Amino acid sequence: MRFGEEWPAKYDLSSLRILGSVGEPINPEAWEWYYKHIGGERCVIVDTWWQTETGAHMITTIPSYPAKPSKAGKPFFTIEPAVVDSQGNPLPPNTVGNLVIKSPWPSMLRTCWGDPERYEKYWTAIPGQVYFTGDLATYDEEGYIMILGRADDVLNVAGHRIGTMEVESALVDHPAVAEAVVIGKPHEIKGESIKAFVILKKGVEPSDRLKEDIKQHVRQVLGAIAVPDEIEFVEKLPKTRSGKIMRRVLKAQELGLPVGDVSTLED
Repeated sequence: MRFGEEWPAKYDLSSLRILGSVGEPINPEAWEWYYKHIGGERCVIVDTWWQTETGAHMITTIPSYPAKPSKAGKPFFTIEPAVVDSQGNPLPPNTVGNLVIKSPWPSMLRTCWGDPERYEKYWTAIPGQVYFTGDLATYDEEGYIMILGRADDVLNVAGHRIGTMEVESALVDHPAVAEAVVIGKPHEIKGESIKAFVILKKGVEPSDRLKEDIKQHVRQVLGAIAVPDEIEFVEKLPKTRSGKIMRRVLKAQELGLPVGDVSTLED
């Protein structure tokens, strides 16, 4: 998206049949671009959700399923996920909650190397003897699950809980933006303020006027409470080799805190 559709248009992609997505929740704008300019509006996008601890894909859009933009798909065979509140109570469709797995599965890890207490927390954080993934999610009436990001990535702005993916999707929806990440910063009055790190599409020049235009776009899409207080234009974002954006690295650098383990960083 950043470099424009003219790049994939230079090549014959007609032999492609299936596309994949993994690492980060894919926002609707990126999904649609991928589907149109890489897949030629004919290729299935196999989105997947899994963790190192799960040992295998847990939720996925199997090629025979109808695909839905930005939704990871349905549970893989025998997997029993659920979206629940903090007490383990099931939530109705289209309600944001904690993603859990209700029963064990063949490929699951049985501990964390050198940190067994951490593994125990996965199974005790939510009542009901369920595996807490640490992710927020929703599901629709057809059982398609949308991953909204980490539960600890939720922003608390003036008493409102806002998912990072919501704000990031609104930012990427702006025609000048290729990629975006948001973090929360301590704020005396609001609790947290929102700072956005934005990668612009090729050929777009950064400016203060563009920052204001992007803020207005977020205001129109999500409302005033979700508008970033700060926008910083950057050339790249810290990512792992599998594509996960390491928001904690950005936050640590922004607040002058220890960055911690960065062994999985691609760059």
